[in-house]
Amino acid sequence: MSQDKLPIAYRFRGYLPVVMDLETGGFNAKTDALLESAVVILQMNDEGNLVPGERLFFNIEPFGGANIEQSALEFTGIDPYHPFRMAVPEQQALSETFKAIRTEVKRTGCTRAVIVAHNAAFDQSFLNAASARCDIKKNPFHPFSTFDTATLCGLAFGQTVLARACEVAGIEFDSDEAHSAKYDCDKTADLFCHIVNRWRQLGGLQGIGHPHDHGD
Repeated sequence: MSQDKLPIAYRFRGYLPVVMDLETGGFNAKTDALLESAVVILQMNDEGNLVPGERLFFNIEPFGGANIEQSALEFTGIDPYHPFRMAVPEQQALSETFKAIRTEVKRTGCTRAVIVAHNAAFDQSFLNAASARCDIKKNPFHPFSTFDTATLCGLAFGQTVLARACEVAGIEFDSDEAHSAKYDCDKTADLFCHIVNRWRQLGGLQGIGHPHDHGD
C-alpha cells in the first residue's frame, strides 16, 4: 500500500465520500435560493469501518434576486431573514466547505471528493449552480458522479424515505428535527456508513479499503 495514501483512498476508486444536505427555497437550482448547507466528511477508522469525521454547517444568505417559495419555507421552517441565523454569503460558505474537503482529499491521498446525499441529484444540482454563481473554479467534487442513499436504502432496507430507512436500520430519527440540513446530513451519514460497513461485515469487497481484509 502506498505510503502517501490512507486506506479510504482504495475503497471508492480514489474518491473521498462527503455527505451533504442542502435546504433550499424551492426545486429550481438556477432560480431558487440556497438557504442551508451541511457536510460530513467521512473517514475510515483503524478497523476499516467508515465513520463520520469533520462537520461543517452554514446558514446561507439568499443570493441577489433569488426566488423563495413559501411552500418550501413552510416545509423546512426556515426564516431566511431572521437576524439570529447569522447567515453568510454563498461564496463564504462554499469556499470554507471546499477548502476543508480539499485538505482531507490531500491528507488521505484521494483524487477528489464524491457527494453522498439522499436524492443526490437534487443537492448536486444546487451545489453546482451555486458554484457557478460564485465563479468558484476549485470544486473538489466529481462533476456528475454521486452516491445516492435513497437508492442504497431502497436496496438495503426496502425504504427510500430518510426517516423510514433510519427506522428499519435501527437509527434514531426525530421527526421534529428533520428538514434541517445539519440533522438530515448527520442521519444520511449514519445510514451510508451503516450500509457500507454492513456490506463489509457480510463479506463484500474483502481486501479493499483496509490492509487486514483478506477474505479469510
